[in-house]
Amino acid sequence: MSSPNASLRQRPGKDKSKVVINGDRHEDGPANTYEPLKNSVTREWDYKIGLTIVTILAFVTRFFGISHPNEVVFDEVHFGKFASYYLQRTYFFDVHPPFGKLLFAFVGWLVGYDGHFLFDNIGDSYIDNHVPYLAFRSLPALLGALTVVVVYLIMWESGYSLPACVLAAGLVLFDNSHVGQTRLILLDATLVFFMALSIYSYVKFYKQRHEAFGRKWWKYLLVTGFCMSCVISTKYVGAFTFFTIGCAVLIDLWDLLDVNRREGALDLLTFAKHFAARAVGLIVIPFFFYLFWFQVHFAVLSRSGPGDDFMSPEFQETLSDNLMHQASVDIQYYDYITLRHKDTKVYLHSHPDTYPLRYEDGRVSSQGQQVTGYPFNDTNNEWQILPMEQGSKAGSLVLNGDIVKLRHVVTDTMLLTHDVASPYYPTNQEFTTVPLDVAAGERHNDTLFEIRMEQGKKGVPFKSHSGQFKLVHHPTKVAMWTHTTPLPEWAFKQAEINGNKNVQQSSNIWYVDDIPSIPADSPRLIKEAKKVKSLPFLVKYIELQRAMFYHNNALTSSHPYASLPYQWPFLLRGVSFWTQESTKQQIYFLGNPIGYWITAALLAVLAGILGADQLSLRRGLDALDRRTRSRLYNSTGFFFLCWAAHYFPFYLMGRQLFLHHYLPAHLASCLVTGALVEFIFNVDPVLDDETSATISAKKDKVASRMPEKARRSFQTAQERLKGQSMFATWVATGVVLAAVLYGFYFFFPLTYGWPGLTPDQVNARKWLGYDLHFAK
Repeated sequence: MSSPNASLRQRPGKDKSKVVINGDRHEDGPANTYEPLKNSVTREWDYKIGLTIVTILAFVTRFFGISHPNEVVFDEVHFGKFASYYLQRTYFFDVHPPFGKLLFAFVGWLVGYDGHFLFDNIGDSYIDNHVPYLAFRSLPALLGALTVVVVYLIMWESGYSLPACVLAAGLVLFDNSHVGQTRLILLDATLVFFMALSIYSYVKFYKQRHEAFGRKWWKYLLVTGFCMSCVISTKYVGAFTFFTIGCAVLIDLWDLLDVNRREGALDLLTFAKHFAARAVGLIVIPFFFYLFWFQVHFAVLSRSGPGDDFMSPEFQETLSDNLMHQASVDIQYYDYITLRHKDTKVYLHSHPDTYPLRYEDGRVSSQGQQVTGYPFNDTNNEWQILPMEQGSKAGSLVLNGDIVKLRHVVTDTMLLTHDVASPYYPTNQEFTTVPLDVAAGERHNDTLFEIRMEQGKKGVPFKSHSGQFKLVHHPTKVAMWTHTTPLPEWAFKQAEINGNKNVQQSSNIWYVDDIPSIPADSPRLIKEAKKVKSLPFLVKYIELQRAMFYHNNALTSSHPYASLPYQWPFLLRGVSFWTQESTKQQIYFLGNPIGYWITAALLAVLAGILGADQLSLRRGLDALDRRTRSRLYNSTGFFFLCWAAHYFPFYLMGRQLFLHHYLPAHLASCLVTGALVEFIFNVDPVLDDETSATISAKKDKVASRMPEKARRSFQTAQERLKGQSMFATWVATGVVLAAVLYGFYFFFPLTYGWPGLTPDQVNARKWLGYDLHFAK
C-alpha cells in the first residue's frame, strides 16, 4: 500500500481548456472518446447534485429536534460543566486535552453566556437555569453534518463512482450512533470530524505527488498536520489517526527510494527534502499546535477551582484565590495535626482495637493497635508531631527532610511500621502503634519517619495543606499508603494503611489538613496577601500530562454500560443516555444495527479477498489486472488500515470502554464498504490524467486495427458493460441504503428521545437484548 489511492481522481479546476470526460480530465478533449462530451459534463454535475442532497440530509438529521430534551443528558454533565469553568476562568481537571472543550467555551462566549450553570446532574433543566444549550449543541451538530460531507468528498477525491460515494456517506448519514453523538454536548463530533478531515486532506496532498513542493502540495501537507493535531488535541485516541497517516507516509517514502520508479529515481538530497518536509508538516507543526491549546488552557484558567487537588502546590500557587495556600500554616514541633490522604481523602486514624491474630488467608498479624483510614473528622485522627530526640526543638519549625515521630494523641501511643505483612498486601508492611516506653527503647528506630515534600527543596518549612508530602519510614524506606478497598468488619470497614515499597508511586501523597492545637489568636494564623506566582509553561504542561495519563489509566472501575471492543462491530450493547418517566421517553446510544452488520461483514469480505488474491498469486493464478489490484490494495487497503488502526489498539487498554470509542473506526468501515461495493461490481474507476490517457491510447490502438463495423461493435459492447456495471452498483447501493434507512427510522425514537414508546414497542427494539428502559 503506497498511498490512499494509486489512481486518484483529478477534479476539474478553473482552467476552461480542460474538460471532464467520463470523469477523467483531458486537455481540450481527446480525439477518440467512448462517451459524448455532454455525458461527461453531466457526470460532474451528478457528483455535485449528490453532494448537495447528502449535505441537506446531513444537516436535517443532525439538527432535527435538537432542542429536545431541554435537560442535561449523560456526559453533558462533564463537558457542559467544563465550558462553564472556562467562562468563569476556574481551574478544572480532565483526562482529555483541551481543544474540544475550548470550542464549546468559545461558543458560549460568542452568545454571551457567563458560565453560571455547572451541569451538576442529569435531568437538570436548561430552561429554568437560562442556559443557551442550543448554541452548545449546535457545534457538534454542525461538525457531525460536515463529517458526512467529508466522507462523500473522500470517496469523490479518491476517484470512486457516484454510487460508491453515496453509499459510504449514506452509511454515516443514517447511522444512529453518529447522529446521537452529534446532537449533544460531547467531544466525539469534534474528534470524528477532524479524523475524517485528516484523511481527506492527506488524499488531496497525495494527489499533488507529481508537483512536489508546489504551493498546493505544501498547503495540503500542512492542513493534514493541523487536522491531525486537532484530533489528538481533542482526545488522545487521536494518536490512531497519526498512526494511519504515518503508515501511508512511510510506505510512500519507501516508494520514493525505488530506483525503478516510473518518474525516475530521486537523488538522496531530494529524498531528504521529502522526508524533512513530511516530518515538519506532520510531526513538528502539529506538536506545536497541540502545545498551543494547552497554553490557551492555562491562560484562560487563572483562578483556583475544583481541579486544584490534582496539581502540585507549586502549580496551585500560579492560580489566584487558591484556598489551599490561603489556609496553609507553618507546622511546628509538638503541634497536634490531622493527616489526610490526597487521593482518597481519608484521615490517618487509630483506635484501641487490635489486628486479629490471623487473617482470612491464614497469615498472622502482630496483633498490634489498628492504624486505619477514616473518612470523617474525629478526635482519633489527631497526631502530635515530635522530633527524633525527645524534648528538643520545642517551637521550632518542621522542615522538609526532617526525621520525625508521630504520637497518637487519644491512645498515647507512637506510630510505627515494621516487617510484618499488611492485611491485604502481603508484600507491604503493616502500620501499628506501640506504647511510649517501647517506642523510646527497643522500637525507637521503627518509629522514625522522614518528611518528603513533593516539589519542595530540602530544608523549606513544612506547611499544612500546601505541604503535600510522603511519609517515608526511615529504616525500611517504605511510604505510608492507603487505597479504596475497605477492611473487614473487625476494622469497621475502614481503609487499610500500609507501607508501600514503591516510594515513587504518586498515590503515596498526604497533607496536613488541620492543626487543632493552634489558638485562635495565634499570630501564625495572620495571613498576608500572597502574590500569584508563575511557572514555566513546559513545567506546567509536563505536570498536567502526567496527571492526565495517570488518571486516564486509573479509569478501570466497572460501569453498567461499558462494553468490550469485540462487541462494537456487531452492536451488541449500547448506553442509556437519558430517560423521562412521565413521558416514557428515552435516549439510548445505539448504532444502526443494519449498517453496523453490513460494514462488519464487508470488512471480513475484504480480508477474504486479499487473502484469496495472495494465495492465487502464490499458485500462479492472476485473477486481477494490475490497475484493479493496485486500487484494491492502495485505496481500499488504506481505508482498511484506517479501520484497524482505530479499532484493534482498544484491545490493549485496561480502562473503561464504551460504544462511542468505535465511531472513528466505524467511519473508516463505511469507506471500506463504499470502495468494496464498487470493486465487487467492477465499475470503472475515475482516473487521473496520466492513467486515463494511457488506457485511452491502448483502446485507440486496438480499435484502430479493427474494421469500422467491428470498431462500432467494440465500442457498443464497452458502453453496454459499463452501463450494466453501473446499474448493478446503483441497485446494490439502493438496496443497502433502503435497509439502512429502515434501521435508522426504526430506532429513531431511541436516538432522538422522541416520541415515547409503549412496552411492546420498546421490546420490539431489543434486537440483541439491549437493556432499554420502560420495557414493562
